[in-house]
Amino acid sequence: MIGKLTGRLDHAGPDHVLIDVGGVGYVVHCSDRTRMALPPRGEVVSLYTELLVREDLLQLFGFLTPFEREWHRLLVSVQGVGAKASMAILGTLGAEGVGRAVALGDWGAVKAAPGVGPKLAQRVVNELKDKAPAAMAMGGAEDGVVLMPDETPAASPARPAAKSSAQAEALSALQNLGYAPADAARAVASAAGDAPGAETPALIRAALKLLAPKD
Repeated sequence: MIGKLTGRLDHAGPDHVLIDVGGVGYVVHCSDRTRMALPPRGEVVSLYTELLVREDLLQLFGFLTPFEREWHRLLVSVQGVGAKASMAILGTLGAEGVGRAVALGDWGAVKAAPGVGPKLAQRVVNELKDKAPAAMAMGGAEDGVVLMPDETPAASPARPAAKSSAQAEALSALQNLGYAPADAARAVASAAGDAPGAETPALIRAALKLLAPKD
């Protein structure tokens, strides 16, 4: 199982990149969002990967973070969602956007992805809504980093692929306060949608207001 590749970006196509790892070129399929976040040709990149195995096909799919890869795994577990549809959804919404859409039951946001119809979008939301809290909690667990030549992760703040997720931290805090995972996930997703750049304390305050009993 190939779980991660680090090498030099040799080529970028419309739906894939070619990464040279020690003289071996790996074709890695990526979402539009992931490809746009990568540096120019010749620079060093690091992608988390998922291997698709079929009788007549082996395909690698690449992700900037384990969080994005986890949402890909969840998406393709839904009947009718293949790797291509998953890439379209992640490319349109991003991993955190998918988490918000599922937590809020917003199948319209999922339907915005190319090639995803209303029935499939509704199925994604319905089948993954119970898994959303656990997946959202992974958001701040580990960040992916795109490296410049001759840099190490510790020395390179230059090209972060994804920042630590305030949503994940807020969700964890609310669960520690005793709120049910599903309720906490919906509140955090709603608060994050209203203020996309909010830091953890602001998200917690906004989510607590949404969770407060209504008069």
